[in-house]
Amino acid sequence: MGGVTTSVPQASEGAARGAPRLADIAAQAEVSEATASRVLNGKAGVAAATRRRVLAALDVLGYERPLRLKRRSAGLVGLVIPELTNPIFPAFAQVVEQVLAGHGYTPMLCTQMPGGATEDELVEQLEERGVSGIVFLSGLHADATADPARYLALAGRGVPFVLINGYNAHIPVSFVSPDDRAAARMAVRHLADLGHERIGLAIGPTRYVPSRRKAEGFTAALRDHVGLPQVEAERLVQRTLFTVEGGHAAASALLDRGCTAVVCGSDMMALGAVRAARERGLAVPGDVSVVGFDDSPLIAFTDPPLTTVRQPVQAMASAAVGALLEEINGNPVQRTEFVFQPELVVRVRRPRRCGTRRPRCVRRVDPGG
Repeated sequence: MGGVTTSVPQASEGAARGAPRLADIAAQAEVSEATASRVLNGKAGVAAATRRRVLAALDVLGYERPLRLKRRSAGLVGLVIPELTNPIFPAFAQVVEQVLAGHGYTPMLCTQMPGGATEDELVEQLEERGVSGIVFLSGLHADATADPARYLALAGRGVPFVLINGYNAHIPVSFVSPDDRAAARMAVRHLADLGHERIGLAIGPTRYVPSRRKAEGFTAALRDHVGLPQVEAERLVQRTLFTVEGGHAAASALLDRGCTAVVCGSDMMALGAVRAARERGLAVPGDVSVVGFDDSPLIAFTDPPLTTVRQPVQAMASAAVGALLEEINGNPVQRTEFVFQPELVVRVRRPRRCGTRRPRCVRRVDPGG
């Protein structure tokens, strides 16, 4: 209703099989049968982490938890995300919901869709439901042109919240972000090491903080690794939409400018860039190299397997929930931006290109002519 979804357990197949076998549960949880029995009978003397493992084993095996083990929710926590079509957002949502559930909170997923509820309307619905706090992922806080007053008002109403992917110095809360500049730098360095000298960037609009930061890291890296002046480097930045179609359009423009490699602001954009290269009869990575960003689920199984910069989803989502729970419990952490380091994931290695401006490889000459 109104874009708000409460995550609730579904009816389990295991429940139809009757009572769970203690040996199976103990084996799944990697504990003794005696420990599993204590947990199932609600007895004390078991560490909290061990108790969670036994309950998780019940869930994995498909058995319904005994009534005496069903605990009352500590409260509702909203999770506001832009969409579900980009796989990186469900990946974040899954970790956030898992961590919240582990602390006894019930997550409420709110998704913005074209023509649907706005972020402000979703927040209003969450407040009406009495949520304990809200996690925002890539929301209006990432848009430098958006009015931060909405977040100041939310804080003024006493609603704890945390912001992921995006930063605004005027909002005094905890932010969690990847190092976007470092992500762009490591992608350019990788491509420069392969011998590319004409490298383009397909990125979103300037008003988005992550886009602006990636562009800054990109142009600085072109200067440091390729020797390209700032003005020339900026000509190799093509702004577009964070979609497959956006990546296709941007890559087409960059290929027209003679680029032999394209760094993309998301994996979805990178898939569009691969399509643009193939439509011109160019092989990826043989003729054109493409680097994505996010390392979304299933991206390792694309053709070709995509080299990408991994966003540390597990660490970022866990930190965001941790900061929110501290705020909910009246122990706020430092209200600043917590920046996490990304990781370059190289899935296909190609030979170095033999450039003309700077020798980067040695051509093998056949003595026989």
